[in-house]
Amino acid sequence: MSQKPVPRPSPPSSPVLSKVHTSAPDTKAAIDRSIPEFPAATPIDEDNYFRLHKSPPYLSQISSDVADFLNFHNKRHRKVALVTSGGTTVPLENNTVRFIDNFSAGTRGASSAEYFLENGYAVIFLHREFSLLPYSRHYSHTGNSFLDYLKLSDDGSKVEIDDKYQKEMFQVYKKYNKATKNNLLLMVPFTTVHQYLFTLKLVAQEMSVMGYDALFYLAAAVSDFFLPSSRIPQHKIQSKEIGSKLVVDLEPVPKFLRRLVDSWAPIAMIVSFKLETDNTILISKARGALKRYNHQLVIGNLLQTRKKKVVFVTPAGERWIELTPDQIKDNVDIESIIVPEIIKLHSQWISSRQRMGL
Repeated sequence: MSQKPVPRPSPPSSPVLSKVHTSAPDTKAAIDRSIPEFPAATPIDEDNYFRLHKSPPYLSQISSDVADFLNFHNKRHRKVALVTSGGTTVPLENNTVRFIDNFSAGTRGASSAEYFLENGYAVIFLHREFSLLPYSRHYSHTGNSFLDYLKLSDDGSKVEIDDKYQKEMFQVYKKYNKATKNNLLLMVPFTTVHQYLFTLKLVAQEMSVMGYDALFYLAAAVSDFFLPSSRIPQHKIQSKEIGSKLVVDLEPVPKFLRRLVDSWAPIAMIVSFKLETDNTILISKARGALKRYNHQLVIGNLLQTRKKKVVFVTPAGERWIELTPDQIKDNVDIESIIVPEIIKLHSQWISSRQRMGL
């Protein structure tokens, strides 16, 4: 059942950590994204990419874990959401010292996974390793030390949770314990863009067993460019050998989002995101992505306001979802509103396909 968004108390103020945050970009200096989009990938693009790049050695283990997870929930007629989260990297060396990264802490994906779980879905969480995770996100990457939630007991003999945070931590842990004890959450990591694409294809194909009960929620920040394996040096690039400049010739990453619909997961509902920095082109870019990739829903959001409002773009039109001033004051996650709305659309999608006899 969908639940009313619950206000969360503010985290503790750390006496030792800086109040300055360097990870957020200067939005006033954001780049111009008005350039044309890359075309959707074709079957030839798919064949070439996966033929010319070596698959991760651990992929067979992930395949086994995912298949077991899906069979478990398929027998129980439970819907499954694949939530992708965090940013991909592009290594510049095989023994990687330098890499190009995508800006994403995984906030959207980690919080959304929690709300899918609260609304009865099982979740495969395909995430950037060491990015935010469901439930533990409340106590990591916050700008505060986890130790600030703790205190010494009165006699100084043990560590306890500070009384101010007991109630909140109890509720978070109870939800986490339910998800893990009932096999509702499967964590699948990636780091590089190659790992992400190989794993996404694998999981998507495995999810075909779920039929219309499969939902893709693609919130990961995927690299637009990559360095082909044939051009990656084995060892660290030496500054003395390259002189005063390092010139990196990157190739565009094939846009595999269309392959989800055409080949990998043709009967699943697919939700993707479109991030922009210019509000004048957000709707047109989101609608262009909807048409190009043939997804059921594209969620548009601006870098500057992504935690406060988003726009749902469907073939039928656009609809804004925005936190109220009171909800912002109470630290309500906008994902607590986004996810129940997507679940309604998923139910409508399933009903419409069944009526059509598909």
